[in-house]
Formats: sequence, C-alpha cells, structure tokens
Amino acid sequence: MPRATRGEATDDGAMDEGAPVAELSYTEASRELDEIVAFFEQGDLDVDQLVGRLERATAIVDELDRRLRRTRAQVEDLVPRLESTVASAGRHDAADPEPPSADDDDAPGLF
Repeated sequence: MPRATRGEATDDGAMDEGAPVAELSYTEASRELDEIVAFFEQGDLDVDQLVGRLERATAIVDELDRRLRRTRAQVEDLVPRLESTVASAGRHDAADPEPPSADDDDAPGLF
C-alpha cells in the first residue's frame, strides 16, 4: 500500500494520519492545518478524503487551543512574579548609594 506524507491521501484514498497531533510542534501542527484548509478551499473536494481531513483538522485545532490555554495560564502566573522581581530590584537600586559623579577622577566613565 503506497504511503503518503502526513495528512495526505494514499493512492487508494485512505488518509495517512501521520504523527499523533500531540507529538507535532506548534509550527508543524499549524502548517498541517494550513494545508488542510487549502484542501478545503480548492473547491474540488475529494469526498473520500473529506471526513478524514476534517477529523484531523478538528484534532489539530483542539490541540493548538489546549496549548494556547496552557501557555496563557503560565504567562498569567509568571508575569506577576516577574513584575514583583523587577519592583524588588528597583527598591534595592534605590537603597544603593549615589553613583560616583563624572567629576571624580576615580569614577569609571564612558570616555
């Protein structure tokens, strides 16, 4: 039985599922979804491939949505921690003594 590349039909019209969606990188999954959308937009749809591609597209969309939601939750958790760290560093800088003036001979300078 001839094999096709991921997401394409074999010579007998069967869908090659390719790698499980969860194993694809975000970029790979997005690229495959774009290919499936292009298949649907071409207008001359192969009925034998229609359901298989629609199922694959749905699985990809679900996986990408899951990843985006997880990433959003992580960002929403990390941003306040980062802001707290930056604010804390700012308080430490304010407690440091004044930097040497440009008139000091021992002071490092740009020139």
